[in-house]
Amino acid sequence: MLKKKLWFLLPIMALVAFTLTACSSGSSSTSKSSDVKTELINKNELTIGLEGTYAPFSYRKDGKLQGFEVELGKALAKKVGVKAKFVPTQWDSLIAGLGSQKFDLVLNNIAETPQRKKVYAFTTPYMYSRYALITRSDDTSIKQLSDIKGKKFVEGTGTPNAALAKKYGATITPSGDFTVSLNLVKEKRADGTINSSAAWYAYAKSNSTAGLKSQTLTTSAAKPDDIAGMVSKKSPKLQAALSKGIKELRKDGTLKKLSQKYFGADLTTK
Repeated sequence: MLKKKLWFLLPIMALVAFTLTACSSGSSSTSKSSDVKTELINKNELTIGLEGTYAPFSYRKDGKLQGFEVELGKALAKKVGVKAKFVPTQWDSLIAGLGSQKFDLVLNNIAETPQRKKVYAFTTPYMYSRYALITRSDDTSIKQLSDIKGKKFVEGTGTPNAALAKKYGATITPSGDFTVSLNLVKEKRADGTINSSAAWYAYAKSNSTAGLKSQTLTTSAAKPDDIAGMVSKKSPKLQAALSKGIKELRKDGTLKKLSQKYFGADLTTK
């Protein structure tokens, strides 16, 4: 008689166990999302710092902010379960702004460097940046990196571009604006600039490059940089969530699609 009663109760017990497991799983998922939100400046927003004047990464068209990293930022915010809030900021103040908790995340074609990794945390890379050596088209004195020694190069302060130019003996004139840098080269106020080939191709799509020439550097001294989102080391859960989101966007083809849209090529793989 006892065996019959137990047999009758088995389906009910299984249903209860399934329900409890489902509730537990849902609770865990919600808990993880809530944990990430506790690390945000505003719990329902992912505050993203970027320049907003650096096409095609982030720029304004008809008054609307758009670009590769703008769309990426929106997609990542959605993965975290919040809305994206963009804060356009000059390059020189972006990294400092992260340190003073003005942003949760900085997306601005930023390369991982040993110096930066000592102070800040990085997500998994979302693209890989190759270097371009840009000079005047009539200048035959600069054909490779070894030729820039003693030359005046215009570079963004604290960038890998500036570090590479300094390594090969160039004198640095600071500028955080790519268009300004190119104009200085055109006007013979600088001999050249090193920047990402992506920035050069994007610029060439909608601007005249008359008087300038560019070559992509392929030497071992100029290996592609890992471009990633930068976050505070005080936000490990956010870092993990964003890295997971980037991996998912790479797997489903979103990263490749955005790269082809804004650069005309897939720059999201090595």
